[in-house]
Amino acid sequence: MTKPLILILSILAVAMQAMGQQRPQHSQYMLNNYLLNPAISGIEDYADIRLSHRRQWVGIDGAPTTYYLSVHTPLNKGAASNKYHRALAHHGVGAIIHTDKTGPLRRTGLSVSYAYHLPLTTSINLSGGVSTGLIRNSINANDLDFSNDNDPLLGGGNINNTVLDLNLGLWLYSRNFSVGVAGAQLLEDAGSFNADRNNEAVLPLQRHYFITGSYRLEPTESIDVIPSVMVKLADPSPASIDASLRVMYAERFWLGGAYRHNDALTAMVGVYISPLLDLSYSYDFTTSDLNRVSAGTHEVVLGFKLLNDNRIICPQWVW
Repeated sequence: MTKPLILILSILAVAMQAMGQQRPQHSQYMLNNYLLNPAISGIEDYADIRLSHRRQWVGIDGAPTTYYLSVHTPLNKGAASNKYHRALAHHGVGAIIHTDKTGPLRRTGLSVSYAYHLPLTTSINLSGGVSTGLIRNSINANDLDFSNDNDPLLGGGNINNTVLDLNLGLWLYSRNFSVGVAGAQLLEDAGSFNADRNNEAVLPLQRHYFITGSYRLEPTESIDVIPSVMVKLADPSPASIDASLRVMYAERFWLGGAYRHNDALTAMVGVYISPLLDLSYSYDFTTSDLNRVSAGTHEVVLGFKLLNDNRIICPQWVW
């Protein structure tokens, strides 16, 4: 990669940081809302494990590349004795590790979560969750050129900044709908392990807020239609909206499309292969000015259901 291009991408990345667009982008967020909301922890009847690789803006050197591994599982979850009784309240725990690399900038996070799920009626549940962990930002200054001899990155090597992360969320859900609100990076820089002194470079955090909603329509016995929406807020950036529509057949195969405001159109496909395994893929058609140099974005998600004693194939609560 040429140093001028790296520098341009670095400026873009820092500008995105300043505008609050720090969280990794996920086209298939609706399949794993746990990435956005810790209240999802332990929502299913099994241990949910997901691996993902996202390669953004193919064709641009140094464009974002994202990986994540997430796992969450219920604790002491009991079923209702019959459909006229509420399920038992239960706990959930989980963890996420992710890394997001853009040019010389790498962002790695590790967090653990806890949630409490409370049945409100025989069909509606409410959960609240919290997650905490660390976010580490690193810049490889050896890949950069500088015109300012006093720039704090001029010394070369890696510049690292580690920050304590805190996320909170609520999730209202039933078999056919869900509504969630969550806040991420709520401490901003209160938990930074690097003081901004001695001309050190730091990468400040911005608070993020997510509002999500989905509904499952059942026009026939074998077909489900699932619209969903996500609103992202990160002051001082304007609100961003993702909207998607998926059609599922026999709770085994699905096709879908999505629109991300001023960014991309997405095509998606997935299959629930067995009580152990599911697989999905999405391709983003870039609609911004980057479409002149980008061949789009690929994202793959591989899911595992462990401790799945009831041999569930299609997730019951997060479809």
